Amino acid sequence: MGKKVLVTGGAGFIGSTTSGLLIEKGLDVCIVDNLFMGKKENVPKKASFYNADIRNKKGLEKVFAREKPDFAMHFAAHMNLRQSIEDPFFNADVNVIGSLNLLECCRKFSVEKILFASSGGACYGEPLHIPVPETHPLQPLSPYGASKIALEEYAYSYWKNFGLDFVGMRYANVFGPRQNPESEAGVISIFAKAFLEKKRPVIFGSGEQTRDFIFSGDVAEANLLALSKKTGSKIFNIGTGTEHSVNEIFSYLKNFFAFNEEAVRKPGIAGEVRRISLDISLAEKELGWKPKTGFEEGMETTAKWFAEKSGKR
Repeated sequence: MGKKVLVTGGAGFIGSTTSGLLIEKGLDVCIVDNLFMGKKENVPKKASFYNADIRNKKGLEKVFAREKPDFAMHFAAHMNLRQSIEDPFFNADVNVIGSLNLLECCRKFSVEKILFASSGGACYGEPLHIPVPETHPLQPLSPYGASKIALEEYAYSYWKNFGLDFVGMRYANVFGPRQNPESEAGVISIFAKAFLEKKRPVIFGSGEQTRDFIFSGDVAEANLLALSKKTGSKIFNIGTGTEHSVNEIFSYLKNFFAFNEEAVRKPGIAGEVRRISLDISLAEKELGWKPKTGFEEGMETTAKWFAEKSGKR
């Protein structure tokens, strides 16, 4: 491709992993991140970096005017589901207004295509059947899920009215190296941090709730394919199609870190689904993508990364 990609949230988990792959494949990358949750150390050395907030439209326009990107990838977001219930206005300010600023910059500066992170868990609500296809009714249980659906609809309207091509990626639960344990979205990183600090992790509810866990390296590959390919569909599930419970995660990491105590048990959280996994047949068909990293392989890679980063293994 040999073109330039502007990546919002590129100092974060999925954004930095994807940016690294883009650079590896020969693309120029410029990153926009306010470092609220992202870390400067995650920014690839070959990427240009702007400490900027997507809610600042004028500041964002200055970056676009200077960099003139061919493509945009949008990972900057307020991702805390529980906080979105407590303060839906802040969530909407970041995820809806901030995203609209980005869409408008893409339109104004003639970006060819935008890829953005949606949610394969928060958009569908409690599944009517599993695995969940893209055609499943959208029944968000939280303002966070509603904000992701709003972004999909705004992107569609910009495509129809202004010709801005887009693709939305409804990710399952992404995990891997660099995941921020301070975010409530990453149970694997949260548990790993607790074990390394010799603390008992918290399990909300029975722990039998399941999620579809997808390794970050596989997500980055899907993002690259979706950005580069012309597809008939505009929204894709990106996951594995399989379920793993929170209790299963706890048991695996407990053994890995040789932790001897049990978890702290607390009541379940409003707005969280009980079970989910994603039907990824559309991504397999149109993107030629499917995950390569098995669950245990990804868990081991992630646990080792956290252990090595802490200097305890």
